[in-house]
Amino acid sequence: DLDTLLLLSDQIRVGMAGNLADYEFIDRNGILVTGAEVDYNGQPAGYTQDPQEDITYISKHDNQTLYDNNTYKIPLDVSMEDRVRVQNVGLSTVLLGQGVPFTHAGSDLLRSKSFDRDSFNSGDWFNKLDFSYQDNNFGVGLPVAGKNQDNWYLMGPRLANPALKPGAADITFSADIFQELLAMRESSPLFRLTTFGDVQDRVMFHNTGPAQLPGLIVMSISDLGGVDLDPHYKEMIGLVNANDEAQSFSANDVVGLDLALHLVQVNSVDDTVKTSSFDPASGTFVVPGRTTAVFVSYESP
Repeated sequence: DLDTLLLLSDQIRVGMAGNLADYEFIDRNGILVTGAEVDYNGQPAGYTQDPQEDITYISKHDNQTLYDNNTYKIPLDVSMEDRVRVQNVGLSTVLLGQGVPFTHAGSDLLRSKSFDRDSFNSGDWFNKLDFSYQDNNFGVGLPVAGKNQDNWYLMGPRLANPALKPGAADITFSADIFQELLAMRESSPLFRLTTFGDVQDRVMFHNTGPAQLPGLIVMSISDLGGVDLDPHYKEMIGLVNANDEAQSFSANDVVGLDLALHLVQVNSVDDTVKTSSFDPASGTFVVPGRTTAVFVSYESP
């Protein structure tokens, strides 16, 4: 439901701010809260004091891979193209957030364990990594009974569905987008702030409160105040659109700003992200469905 979606969005915002306990932002209810005041299954979502204490991930060595988890959750009639986009939108919240990003081996290659949740005792045929970019290991058979048998009735039809198995072009495209996310992170120290103070002073979330557009996270990182950390960029604005349709978002505080799509995405292998736009006259961004777009403002030469 909507309240759950907005809570999950706040949890992601806290994660992108390095899971800092004392980081303050406006939550889904329109209230100024700290990361520690955002609930995560009965525990505080924010729990660190310094960005370097935070390791952020969306999948890890055990349980299902990200691709397999998404295959459980995404409607069966969604195209493979959009399934790849979903995976990379999820990864973008890790790779473009503060703290230390962790990516499960093979996430860039849509790695699958054919729904197996046990990485410890599965055999090489479920745990192999195919670095040929030809196969992601989905649909090789039902995983061993141990920790999986209760869900065989869900796994079986999906593993037998050829539409759910990516091809070589899908794997290559996913890997290329992953590399672009890494390149954007590397392009600016603003994505790698080292102190709580810098995160609090420079990272801001827009599209918050009860009237927010659901499924859209808008984060800005500023280099306009304090020490100049980046000689190239004055500001970064990232929009993570998890919706299946394009979203238009306007903000008064960006009216008149000279913002352009990040050069990595201008030259992206993804033609869809290239259609993202910003109108300085109205302060309006438009981002396609299932897309993360990063806009930048350059320092004067």
